[in-house]
Amino acid sequence: MPDETQSPVSFKVNVARLPQKGMPVVVDADAAKRAALAEVHGLTSVERYKADLLVTRWKRNGVKVSGRVQAQITQACIVTLEPVEATIDEDVEGVFLPEDSRLARHGFNVAGEILLDAEGPDGPETFTGDTIDAGALAEEFFGLAIDPYPRKSGVAVASSSDDIQPVESEFQKKLRLISKKL
Repeated sequence: MPDETQSPVSFKVNVARLPQKGMPVVVDADAAKRAALAEVHGLTSVERYKADLLVTRWKRNGVKVSGRVQAQITQACIVTLEPVEATIDEDVEGVFLPEDSRLARHGFNVAGEILLDAEGPDGPETFTGDTIDAGALAEEFFGLAIDPYPRKSGVAVASSSDDIQPVESEFQKKLRLISKKL
């Protein structure tokens, strides 16, 4: 039974057999994969999608994926629904550790809570077996780079703030009355 959540640009890499200098991975999506990406990410279309990655060993038994994902996409403007073209050009970087690695558990405290540094790099992901999905990692960075509120240039959202009067709370009314008496 196929994995229903598998990335349209999935590219499995056997990390048990990585060459000394690493393994280059190129994901150049064909029309069917681009159409699937557009559907998954709510885009009008994906005209181009390419990920150039390098999978290398990291520390003792970890794996590092680094590279770049580039794409040309079309979205619907949130105001006019007209097509808006955008270019994505993002660095990709991720570290994977086997799930039984001590380093993989290092980011957890005694209570099992994950400790994160908001300004620091992402924590390592874990994997089971001897394969990772480098294509799915590139798709994550692609998805994060998509503008969630695309607008055609020169189009603004109509503001009706001039018509809105602020509502005064009971506390504000009492405070206003007291200050008038003083």
